[in-house]
Amino acid sequence: MTQKEIFKYWMESSDDDFRTMEHLLESGDYSWALFLGHLVIEKLLKACFVKTAGADAPLSHNLNLLAQKAGLALSEEQTDLCADINTFNINARYEDYKREFKAKCTREYALLYAGRIKELRTWIKRKLEEQP
Repeated sequence: MTQKEIFKYWMESSDDDFRTMEHLLESGDYSWALFLGHLVIEKLLKACFVKTAGADAPLSHNLNLLAQKAGLALSEEQTDLCADINTFNINARYEDYKREFKAKCTREYALLYAGRIKELRTWIKRKLEEQP
C-alpha cells in the first residue's frame, strides 16, 4: 500500500468507528461507545503520523504518544483528555476492568466524554487539513 492509501485507510476507519460510536450511544451501550471513541482518536492520530512522517503508524494505543510522534502540539487540557480516553481502551477491553467501567459509564458520563471526543476529533481533522 502507498502512504496515501494507508492515510486514507486510517481516516475512513476512524469515520466508520465514529458512526458506530454514535449508534452505541443511541442504544445505551455506553462503555463500548467510549471504547470506540478511543479508536476514533487513535486512528486519526495514526493518520496524522502517516501524513507528517511518511511512514507506517506506530504500533501503540497511547494517544498522547501518538500525538507527540505525529507532531501535534496538544494543549494541557487535550493532553489530560487523551489520558482519560486512554483508559477507555483498557477498561472496556479486559474482563477484570469491564464491570467497574460499565458501572461508571452512566448516560451522563458517556455523553460528556463523547462530546469531548467529538471536539477533539474536529480539532485533529482541522489540523490534518492544514498539513501539506
